[in-house]
Amino acid sequence: MTEPWHKELRARGYRVTPQRQLVLEAVTALSHATPEEICAEVQRTARGVNISTIYRTLELLEQLDMVKHTHLGHKPPTYHLAAEAEHVHLVCRECGEVYDVDPSVADGLVEVLGAGHGFETDVQHLTVYGRCRNCRKS
Repeated sequence: MTEPWHKELRARGYRVTPQRQLVLEAVTALSHATPEEICAEVQRTARGVNISTIYRTLELLEQLDMVKHTHLGHKPPTYHLAAEAEHVHLVCRECGEVYDVDPSVADGLVEVLGAGHGFETDVQHLTVYGRCRNCRKS
């Protein structure tokens, strides 16, 4: 069976190269992975793929709106599929776990920022830091 992103690449005039396929598979499998983590995953099956290939491929896939990146703290950006980008990130400062929650949790904030400040909020890039349930129990 052909993956939907195969069709998307071809429809936009791009070839489905092994590197592109491996990068998309790694992004899918890892979710919120840095380029270095994606590279390590790709190199499990294709040792010859280097980090610059990963960065170029991620850049292209982001231009094509197939992947999105976000910054979770002062670390390198993390990538996930664009189709799964509709969420707010909750990051535990204690254990580092990243949780995805429905963007509706920020509706009140979005409304206040819009009405009070004329600000249109992109909640896909919203990251909230704190302590997760498990760390709070400890």
